[in-house]
Amino acid sequence: MTRAVCIAVHDVAPATWSRCEVLLDLLQRLGRPPATLLVVPDYHHRGRVERDLAFVRAIDRRLAGGDEIALHGYYHVDDGPAPHAPLEWLTRRVLTAREGEFAALTEHEAAIRLEAGLRAFARLQWPVGGFVAPAWLLGGGARAALAKTHLRYTSTHAHLEILADGRRIAAPAISTSARSAVRRWGSRQWLRLARGALRNEPLVRVALHPSDVGDARVLDAWQVLLKALLDDRVALTKSAAIGRSPARDAQAALAGA
Repeated sequence: MTRAVCIAVHDVAPATWSRCEVLLDLLQRLGRPPATLLVVPDYHHRGRVERDLAFVRAIDRRLAGGDEIALHGYYHVDDGPAPHAPLEWLTRRVLTAREGEFAALTEHEAAIRLEAGLRAFARLQWPVGGFVAPAWLLGGGARAALAKTHLRYTSTHAHLEILADGRRIAAPAISTSARSAVRRWGSRQWLRLARGALRNEPLVRVALHPSDVGDARVLDAWQVLLKALLDDRVALTKSAAIGRSPARDAQAALAGA
């Protein structure tokens, strides 16, 4: 199977767009590989996407240029029931800084937000094939609600998942954390090692975040890694990646031999 990389820009919204543009400019300099933009309909309750016409036009241009969008939560804020177990508290309150919006919602609550986000995208005529839960935290209620939508895929930190049949495709994500100096240092070390550590994976994912832009050294490390990945992998959107099959890849390889 041809090795591939999926590049996703997380937390895309009017409030984060200036930083997202820095990340997209970086991709432009690297040949403009197709990207999956994870759009939040009302990021941190700071305004719905359809109310910002400049943002809407910018996303329209990205779609016309070959990118895709995925629904990325609704508010990107974890306002679900308070966690009780220590591990749940650590995951939802510390490691993900209260961003895991769909971690503890009931099926009904999750369905309301999913439907609202999909309606907003439909009004804007934005095609959307997938949903990615903020912080990759998808609880049981949210998973049940997601199964009743028309969406094709979701993703965890380690997999792409096809919703129709539950098939999971190994696709480890490379990401960083910018919330402290120690985390930024660790992130830079990981970005230097990631290509070698994941060299045998047929499909890897890159998860760029607006917060990456705040540290020039992290951004430089991303540039080095992305160039290396794009030198020996084909870049695909997530929708394109789940549409691949080993048979089709084999046929393509024989045709090019």
